[in-house]
Amino acid sequence: MQYKCKMTVIDKKVFPDLQEKYLADPNSGACPFYQVGTEYIFERYGDEDTFWTQGKGAHCSEAWDCFSRYIYTALQGGSIMRGWTNDEHMMIACCNDGTRPVIFKIERLDYKVLHVSADSATQIKIADTLKSLDGVINATYRADKNFTEIFMDRNFEVSNEKIIDAVKNFGNFEIKID
Repeated sequence: MQYKCKMTVIDKKVFPDLQEKYLADPNSGACPFYQVGTEYIFERYGDEDTFWTQGKGAHCSEAWDCFSRYIYTALQGGSIMRGWTNDEHMMIACCNDGTRPVIFKIERLDYKVLHVSADSATQIKIADTLKSLDGVINATYRADKNFTEIFMDRNFEVSNEKIIDAVKNFGNFEIKID
């Protein structure tokens, strides 16, 4: 099993009374760095390690300090907030700017990586077929990496045998699942 982490900006708050009372610029307003609805995907597979590359200047340093530990935990397959949220693979966090906090939803995404020795057109068809398997949320062929990511419902185990059987319907290929 592999893991990614999706972080979504779900809200921004502004406390004008606190800004007026405490800030050098009392009209600072909402955080200009993040926009509600923006999603960020972090991954660590193969030659990808976006935890480190996205953390260097791609995020506000104050916010990064608040949520990076949850992202790192998710990327390692850990429980982000066991016993605190209704899904231990999800966390609601915010930056520590007390006059204009940004609120984030952080989710661990569970997936398998499927390597098949087939042409791109066949691999796209395989990915489409995998989407119909019970427990598969999504399957996407990544032409840039020449593999398919199979995202799964954490409450439903999708066996490698089931995936292999689906691939065999398209021909006799070399198959590797990470």
